[in-house]
Amino acid sequence: MVLPNVTEMRMQPAHVPDTPENDLLSEKLAEVADLLELQQAGPFRVRAYREAAAYIQSLPFPIRDLLMSNGAKDLEALPTIGTSIAAAIIEILQTGHLRLLDTLRGDLDPEKLLQTVPQIGPHLAAVIHETLGIDSLEALEVAAHDGRLDALPGFGPRRVRGVQYALAELLKRHRPQSHVQTLPDPPIAETLDVDRQYRRDAEAGTLPKITPRRFNVDRSARLPVLHTERGDWHFTALFSNSPRAHRLHRDRDWVVITYEMDREGAHRCTVVTEHRGALAGKRVIRGHEAACARYYQSRKE
Repeated sequence: MVLPNVTEMRMQPAHVPDTPENDLLSEKLAEVADLLELQQAGPFRVRAYREAAAYIQSLPFPIRDLLMSNGAKDLEALPTIGTSIAAAIIEILQTGHLRLLDTLRGDLDPEKLLQTVPQIGPHLAAVIHETLGIDSLEALEVAAHDGRLDALPGFGPRRVRGVQYALAELLKRHRPQSHVQTLPDPPIAETLDVDRQYRRDAEAGTLPKITPRRFNVDRSARLPVLHTERGDWHFTALFSNSPRAHRLHRDRDWVVITYEMDREGAHRCTVVTEHRGALAGKRVIRGHEAACARYYQSRKE
């Protein structure tokens, strides 16, 4: 099949054939836009997903053909797409699923996500999430290389190497190949400020609420959500709705913050109240305890 180049694709097609996979992509991106709008996210983000959904719906060929023929670089170069939405498209094409939708619906289950990695079953997934506060494959990849995973019970050198290899393959399929550098973390102060704003506004009852599917027998809108921006960073904050958060009665303490920089993919972290050591009683970003300690120390000086 001969595909038009990116310049040619900037023209609106005169005829749009039936492309079911494009319809699926458009539907999911449009749902992201609808949820962002309902949750009072910034209009730029809403518009970006809505325009991408409409553009993909208008294409005269399956977008997978472009990806298979020319790779992620040309996909990112399409009008309205860019790096972040390209990553979402690749994830949908590879898995039929989009983790961002789980976040926006309040249905993110970190332990279930971690179990998609070979050699990680329910017990190890619970240990990783509870001990390290990891709730994304990207964060697990970092822990697999910086020594934190090695220190957990049940993880010997052989298993860690297996997890490293499996994650390299999984994440290679889920993100654009041009996105080779790890997204930098936002400043500790900004992340903790988002956490502070979220918990304050949730307590005041001023945030929009979503209706999660899990742990919600009466199907009520009960989970507050915050979308906010700090410079180039886009943040989404929700109380954790994971099984472990509910088992440990931390579902109004653990705050899952998804962060995304313009034209970059999304990562997430979890902010909790520390109960031990020098940071006891303070809000801490799991996996960044040392940086949080330096932050709090700097505020005393």
